[in-house]
Amino acid sequence: MTRLRPPDWLKRGLRPLRTIHGTISAAFSILILAAIGITSLNSYKLSEEAVLSNSQAYLGEVIQQVGQNIQSYIDNMENISLLIFTNKDVKYYLSDNPFLSREEIRTYEKSISDLFQSLLYTRKDIASIMVFGYNGRNVSDRRLTTLNPYVQLREQDWYVKAARAGGRSVISAPHVQNVVSGDYEWVVSLSRELKNSNGMTGQGIALVDLKLNVINEICRSVKLGSRGYVFIVDSAGNIVYHPQQQLLYSKLREEPIERILSADQSSFLVDDGAGERLYSVQDSNFGWKIVGVAYRSELIAEPDAMRNSFLLWAAAALAGTLLISLLLSHRITRPIRRLQAAMRQVERGNFEVRAEVEQQSEIGQLERTFNMMVGQTQRLMDERIQTEETKRRTELRLLQSQINPHFLYNTLDSIIWMAEQRKNEEVVRMTSALAKLFRASIAKDDELVPIRIEQEHIASYLQIQKMRYRDMLDYEIDIPRELHLYKSPRILLQPFVENAIYHGIKNMPEGGVVQIAAEVDGDSIRFTVRDNGKGMDEETVQAVLNASARDNDGRDHIGVSNVNERIVLTFGAGYGVSIESEPGEGTCVAITIPKVR
Repeated sequence: MTRLRPPDWLKRGLRPLRTIHGTISAAFSILILAAIGITSLNSYKLSEEAVLSNSQAYLGEVIQQVGQNIQSYIDNMENISLLIFTNKDVKYYLSDNPFLSREEIRTYEKSISDLFQSLLYTRKDIASIMVFGYNGRNVSDRRLTTLNPYVQLREQDWYVKAARAGGRSVISAPHVQNVVSGDYEWVVSLSRELKNSNGMTGQGIALVDLKLNVINEICRSVKLGSRGYVFIVDSAGNIVYHPQQQLLYSKLREEPIERILSADQSSFLVDDGAGERLYSVQDSNFGWKIVGVAYRSELIAEPDAMRNSFLLWAAAALAGTLLISLLLSHRITRPIRRLQAAMRQVERGNFEVRAEVEQQSEIGQLERTFNMMVGQTQRLMDERIQTEETKRRTELRLLQSQINPHFLYNTLDSIIWMAEQRKNEEVVRMTSALAKLFRASIAKDDELVPIRIEQEHIASYLQIQKMRYRDMLDYEIDIPRELHLYKSPRILLQPFVENAIYHGIKNMPEGGVVQIAAEVDGDSIRFTVRDNGKGMDEETVQAVLNASARDNDGRDHIGVSNVNERIVLTFGAGYGVSIESEPGEGTCVAITIPKVR
């Protein structure tokens, strides 16, 4: 099968690209072309977005002003309900006073009705004012109020919500008010529970029905382009006002109601095929959402002219930058070749090589950085070798300190004695604890293990010591279960517990207690090993931390310094071991490690 070869003219055309100069020139040209194209496109998009953002801000301010106007209107209605709320005649009329005669009741009804009529005379946007007492008395702005017998008053939505609101005003969705016979007007109801003089007990519900003409006029007066509009929805998604409300009810038009209800004073775009529309949502204090809608095509004027201007400037910038790139690539070529030769020497393992710095330009800085990098790499390699050697020696010392011949001999001797005494159950417990202990000691798993495993290990160790020393030793382990999610160095606590037993409480005639606890301290976990033994002076504490102390049997105290060194090597100098002790007062060892899941 023959291989297809490129023609000679293509080879001659690609030959300059094999040189650094040709490659840099071609790369610069391609990168500049891409950069200018992307920059021009981004600039156009950013300009378009800036116009859209300004339009969103303007639309938001307009909708905010609409919301303030409607809020002012609702506030006036609330002031009217507050006037009813504080009227003494209304409160007395709604009270459970059994001494009012029928004539007195009619007198109060006339006085209250006159008050309501005067309010309606000054406010033409109010459809009706009514009060419904819990005592069965009702009064309205009419001389004679006949309730609709087919309507259950206490089941009306505005009645139920007002009774639950505890004296706060409640605004209803638009509805037909059919409480009064023969009156079926389309209104928005403002209802409020009236309280007695002490403000604790409800006496009835005040109802102010608002005509929708004021809200409609406020919304219709806002102009958002030739096709934009404003509409209002309540917290349940019901349309309070919409310029095409009939189309919505007949399903010939839809609005993104769910998205509007989830929006929190924000703007979003919707494109349903009828043109991309910008929605701006403004919350109100009474649960309504004021929504402004503007068409995006009307927000950005002459987009074609703006696009052509960007393309013209991009072409001019491209021609100039291509010429400059050819000159720069020629100047960069020579020092790059020299740096390339030095890098080849490093690839072969020669970290003694250094690049000659002849310029103060970016290439010269690159050469100096290369020299620093080579030197730093060589230093880090030397430090890594030294660190690994230190860690190896530390782990060897750890193994030596953990597998203690004296401890193993004494434990096995205790097992033999219990076996001779036919204490089979105690033999099983001690042997099982010893097996768990040495399984953790000689395991080759990761250096970090779950704190649960470390707790089981130290519990096995203390169980063995408790069986050996009996009443001479008690211990407590308090490690919260939520810390089991984190990890600690393997066999972290045993050296400290061993020191507490052998050097703190072993030779005490009354015995002692070892307490182990753990707690979270910010981003760290602090373990404490506390005993009530004979304690140490400051000189002995420093000797233990520096692994220079020996006990009466001639054994080194390498366990404490070993653990401290392991923690520093693993987590850094910010963590480690600290010891507080007083002669005759006991010792407290604190081990701090980071929280590692």
